[in-house]
Amino acid sequence: MKSKQSFSLVVEGANGSCAVGERRGNQNRVEGKIPVISCEGACVRGEIARLAANLVAKEPPYRRSCHGEMFTVPASAIAEWMREAQKVVVIDGCFLHCHGRILKNLIAEEKIAEFDALAVYQKYTDLFDIDEVPEAERKLAAREVADSVLAAMECGQPAGTTKAAACCAGCAE
Repeated sequence: MKSKQSFSLVVEGANGSCAVGERRGNQNRVEGKIPVISCEGACVRGEIARLAANLVAKEPPYRRSCHGEMFTVPASAIAEWMREAQKVVVIDGCFLHCHGRILKNLIAEEKIAEFDALAVYQKYTDLFDIDEVPEAERKLAAREVADSVLAAMECGQPAGTTKAAACCAGCAE
């Protein structure tokens, strides 16, 4: 049985807000866009998750959100948009689900569609440095993750780490 150790983190409040984030958060909230955040870790797995999130966010009705504002500026328009959204897509880089675990303390868990990028492409488990994987290969892996996330969301697949291919094979029948 795995031990779950909870802990608290104190974050110093911010003075002011990001003007661009305020405009974007308010616009996306009014338009009913679905926020997308991702792992932004220093390793290749975090980089692939980040690239995949950028690809997902280019498709309607998704838009990229800022996890920094969500986690540290709770009164911001970005945070309000994410709390009010019907769904929030979280693409984590690996099995640790760092962003997903944090987000579950900030918004209703049933609103979170959480995906593990590594479960999709299943490579690079022993690598850390981003440059250990050629850029073209990183982009291909990110595209595979993004396509999997988009397919799962289209099918209404429950959040989790299951590949979308199995779900969407059932949707096509």
